[in-house]
Amino acid sequence: MNFAPTPDQEQIRDAIERICAPFDADYWLRKDQEGGFPNDFHRALADSGWLGIAMPEAYGGAGLGISEAALMMHTISATGAGLSGASAVHMNIFGLHPVVVFGTDEQKQRWLPPLIAGTDGACFAVTEPNTGLNTLKLKTLAVRDGDHYVVHGQKVWISTARVANKMLLLARTTPIEECKGAEGLSLFYTDMDRSKVEVREIEKLGRKCVDSNQVFIDGLRIPVEDRVGEEGKGFSYILHGLNPERILIASEAVGLGRAALKRAAGYANEREVFGRPIGKNQGIQHPLAKSWMELEAADLMVQKAAWLYDQHLPCAAEANSAKYLAAEACYHACENAIFTHGGMGYAKEYHVERYLRESWIPRLAPVSPQLILCFIAEKVLGLPKSY
Repeated sequence: MNFAPTPDQEQIRDAIERICAPFDADYWLRKDQEGGFPNDFHRALADSGWLGIAMPEAYGGAGLGISEAALMMHTISATGAGLSGASAVHMNIFGLHPVVVFGTDEQKQRWLPPLIAGTDGACFAVTEPNTGLNTLKLKTLAVRDGDHYVVHGQKVWISTARVANKMLLLARTTPIEECKGAEGLSLFYTDMDRSKVEVREIEKLGRKCVDSNQVFIDGLRIPVEDRVGEEGKGFSYILHGLNPERILIASEAVGLGRAALKRAAGYANEREVFGRPIGKNQGIQHPLAKSWMELEAADLMVQKAAWLYDQHLPCAAEANSAKYLAAEACYHACENAIFTHGGMGYAKEYHVERYLRESWIPRLAPVSPQLILCFIAEKVLGLPKSY
């Protein structure tokens, strides 16, 4: 068993670090204060070909695995870009995986190259206000009308909907009362017709430069050729994107935690109180050392989950565990970074308060820690289903 990065992986890390170098901590501080999508950062990654790292080579991608994609996202986050930088490109990496697996050749040729080139931007419209994680109860309705579907409904917490021109939409094509199991939902990838789609931004705790939104859909007409796969099978299609999403956000969380830890250690070495650096004090050392260990352990689970996925082996338990462990380790590392800075940790200019605010994201999304624990209890330990 070899834990050393391959030469290709080292090249990925080095290349991403070079691209991220001009987008330093002060850049992300400004974006956190002013908002506005980081188009220049997104364009830099697109121009270098990185948005298609896990997309097929036949459509302009690099054809690499989730292991390499996770490394890329970790590196972006760890440079200090955090979840702001990672979220700016997150959808490009995993979002259209259902299209890669279930789309026709015509659809892939039509949709993937513009996404990889960065000329298209996509949002992922699944979650609804009254259903949360109970996806099978979605109410947004798509009614067949000749060679189109007409859609009415509402979505919530849809990232990048203000700047996206495309939408991966899960909608109901069969009434709930007529459905059995996971049937009745269909998946579409279509244009964001702003005359039929209203987007209202949600003011939130952190990651100001990557918008989160309520989306109201009123009479959106979607051509049949924009449906992915068979009608009524959409839920099974999006399941193929859930494990990679968990792996990627876990890797981003580890990167954010490491960025916070690096700042904390640097400050502890420089800050002197009572004639000695505070880093000499075990009260400072021990929490940071513990966070280092927790992040390392979480990262190993990320790597295992990614390897299993790339080998086409079952990885749901590992992907969920990676997301849970990485989110917790990240949060505590960011918290310890603030404690290390003392009162200055509360000041925006030292950046760690921003990291702590962003560290809430992987704890809350895309699945709650409680549901992960339920999943492990049921699927791994064989305990009765609790919900």
